[in-house]
Amino acid sequence: MTIFKKIYDYRELLKNNVKKEIRGRYKQSLLGVIWTFLNPLLQLAVYAFIFPLILKTTQPYYVIFVCVGLIPWTFFTATISQSTWAVIGNANIVKKVYFPREILPISIVTSNMVNFLISTIIIIVFCLVYGLGITKYIIFYPIVLVIQYLLQLGFSLILSAITVYFRDLEHFVQIALMLLFYATPIVYAGDTIPEAFSFIINYNPMAHIINAYRDIFYNQTRPDFHSLAIVLGISLVLVIVGYFIFKKLQKGFAEEL
Repeated sequence: MTIFKKIYDYRELLKNNVKKEIRGRYKQSLLGVIWTFLNPLLQLAVYAFIFPLILKTTQPYYVIFVCVGLIPWTFFTATISQSTWAVIGNANIVKKVYFPREILPISIVTSNMVNFLISTIIIIVFCLVYGLGITKYIIFYPIVLVIQYLLQLGFSLILSAITVYFRDLEHFVQIALMLLFYATPIVYAGDTIPEAFSFIINYNPMAHIINAYRDIFYNQTRPDFHSLAIVLGISLVLVIVGYFIFKKLQKGFAEEL
């Protein structure tokens, strides 16, 4: 409970840090926050061209199908990539001022969540434009979002702490994210995977999270709460383990930085 009290006491710092992360991302950018929409739209345009026209996919409403997978995935990759430098990028503050260091990875996850919430407008617009509409199942959206937030927070606590001591971790993370992209049903449906390789999807937490978003917006049905409950359990364990790793390693941050 001590960490919650500390974060509450430093809530203004957390809020300002989140604002700094959001503003800094588009600092001196002509289009500013519009890039929050342009980045996923440009990626979506590429996949919408390659798969239906060149690879001849027959997935109905393929643009929406990819959109619902790509935007949560962008939230995940942006958070994980930035988390590796959450502490290192704030070295001057860490060495000079006391504050709960956990605020740094929390700020990364939260600022990216804000961008994700804005980007969700793209999903809603595509659902409306293509005639699918929005159903009552959207009420489950916050539940899936919280689970994804916790999952990424756990990873962020671990990665931000370890990278201080092992800087090459950033490069391994980028390779892992690239491989994980193809192991996650973003541009293809999970049921198209041969049964012999279905374990790749079953043991991939992001696959279940993206499937949940897809159920809400694309399939317009209730998400699989059994798989979500498992991912939630994994996420909570990851947050707890991540916190203790971060707490243990932060003692040497000042010396390493």
